Amino acid sequence: MQRKNTRAICGFLLVFMGMMGSGLYAQGTSSADSRSVPIEVNLIVDGSSALKDAGDEAVSWVSRQLVDGILQDGDRITIWNAAEKAQIVYSGSIAGADGKENIKKALRSLPKQGAQADFSGALRAAAAAVPSPKPAITYTLLISGSSSLSPALLGSGASLMKFSRVEEFSGWRALVVSLDINSRVQQAAAAWFSGS
Repeated sequence: MQRKNTRAICGFLLVFMGMMGSGLYAQGTSSADSRSVPIEVNLIVDGSSALKDAGDEAVSWVSRQLVDGILQDGDRITIWNAAEKAQIVYSGSIAGADGKENIKKALRSLPKQGAQADFSGALRAAAAAVPSPKPAITYTLLISGSSSLSPALLGSGASLMKFSRVEEFSGWRALVVSLDINSRVQQAAAAWFSGS
């Protein structure tokens, strides 16, 4: 019985890691059609001048793929502006079309003028902000206008990026990061290899 549970956990983790790939953003598909569990979303957007030229395109993509394509009523989203110091610019639960429109307005009004983006600060704060009750799925999407995320990969930021996937676009990139999956991966792997 324990082995069956372990297989189910491993299966879930593999599916979740697969969701982190580009298939999640496929045109014309919506996870909202088949999902009954609400999710917690952290959206971290580059607040530096690096995203200035591609900002409109990135916001349009996020609005289409994440806001309209994935989010549904009951989901919760927190938007971080990763400028020189990361800060929350929007936080709320989705409730109808108005809720989604408010998110899109917040995205369009994000300033992009800082000298650098504090991705590490936003990732650490998002990882520490565990809502109660804890959601079954936490989804973090990071939008960057920089070709290098090296500041985010230094020190404690490196462990936060351990489970991530990058999708490249012209002038910007999207990273799906799983901030709270490490312990589940370790538990499932330990149980699997112990044969229990």
